[in-house]
Amino acid sequence: MTAKQFASAGDLADRAVSFTEIGPDLWAFTAEGDPNSGVIIGDDCVMVIEAQATPRLASKVIEKVRSVTDKPITHLVLTHYHAVRVLGASAYGAQQVIMSEKARSMVAERGQEDWDSEFARFPRLFQGHESIPGLTWPTTTFNDRMTVYLGNRRVDLIFLGRAHTAGDIVVYVPDANVMFTGDIVEYKSACYCGDGHYHDWPATLERIRRFQLDSIAPGRGDALVGPEMVNSALDSTADFLRSSYSPAARVALRGGSLKEAWDAVRETCDPKFSDFAIYEHCLPFNVARAYDEALDIDTPRIWTAERDRRMWDALQS
Repeated sequence: MTAKQFASAGDLADRAVSFTEIGPDLWAFTAEGDPNSGVIIGDDCVMVIEAQATPRLASKVIEKVRSVTDKPITHLVLTHYHAVRVLGASAYGAQQVIMSEKARSMVAERGQEDWDSEFARFPRLFQGHESIPGLTWPTTTFNDRMTVYLGNRRVDLIFLGRAHTAGDIVVYVPDANVMFTGDIVEYKSACYCGDGHYHDWPATLERIRRFQLDSIAPGRGDALVGPEMVNSALDSTADFLRSSYSPAARVALRGGSLKEAWDAVRETCDPKFSDFAIYEHCLPFNVARAYDEALDIDTPRIWTAERDRRMWDALQS
């Protein structure tokens, strides 16, 4: 059998962008399974959630913002440290760039390795990478909770628990009961779990569910408008996590190999999720992390471009 092309290296087709209003002056920028961004329009200024991978991609978000408001973009919130989310930050000229304290520490610990790794995995998302000035550092950090006022509009930034990474935050707009979840929640897209915490993630999803939200802008996939769609995405995300972790953990705990874990996860996940965006891309990284976590490796090992290839080739051969 011919090995599959590495990660998303062969995915070069442009994606159609959608810009969906998910509450009063709240917008979700989505692109058929590519990383989403969010927009919150306040009384006198704008907050953007997620920068995109490059300034060139960020300009597409800015173009959509300018189609609905001419207020200045003053705040940029980054829900976690991954390169495809943060390296376009310079395009916005925001006065404040906000991350959790933990996410900032992960930029310091593994930001450059993550950039190099993701650049090889997602070449299409890094078109125009020459204009990235360097790693993205926040101007402002917090631990558990922070409130930002855009005029009178209140925006709560909250750490609800480890999930996609150790430093994920959500962005909640109480006047509209709408949340921007980053990659904690996905819709018809695989969860990337290579830097995740399988044991903690389901409880974090349930804390989101307790908000009884009217809409969610997920990390990838269509905007989730209405409680039925919100709950469906929470259920599907939880099922994906369970289906990815349990078969791998059983293999790891009986002393089986990573390749055996890969086969077991495919048997469970392929029938349910093979049509999800970036499914084939994520699966090897998810299996590797599930295997490690089952063996009580609590902190995800740092992915490097070299480690990516070695693991991919071993599983796909």
